[in-house]
Amino acid sequence: MSMTVGELFEALSTQLDTKAAAGLTRTLQWNITDVDPGVWAFEIDNGEGRLIPGGVTDPDTTFTTSSDTWIAIAEGRKDAMRAFMTGKLKVEGDMMLAMKVPKLFKTGV
Repeated sequence: MSMTVGELFEALSTQLDTKAAAGLTRTLQWNITDVDPGVWAFEIDNGEGRLIPGGVTDPDTTFTTSSDTWIAIAEGRKDAMRAFMTGKLKVEGDMMLAMKVPKLFKTGV
């Protein structure tokens, strides 16, 4: 049984690789559209992570995608780079940070 978008974001905070995130102070944000819409931000502050439901006004990197696509990426069934290349995942802001995301989380988000 698949988790909901909200449950996956809750799980994300336990998946942060603190070694990979050490020295990093950035905020990622996801805008999820369609079936289970919402905005979630994830703040990384020198290796510590904090989920912010509802998002923030000025994230460093923003991902916009459908709930189906995000769930598939979060569960490891879809490659984030492929989703980006095919237009299913849009990225705004710091692209270098966006490229680091798979290394920051143990799930492969």
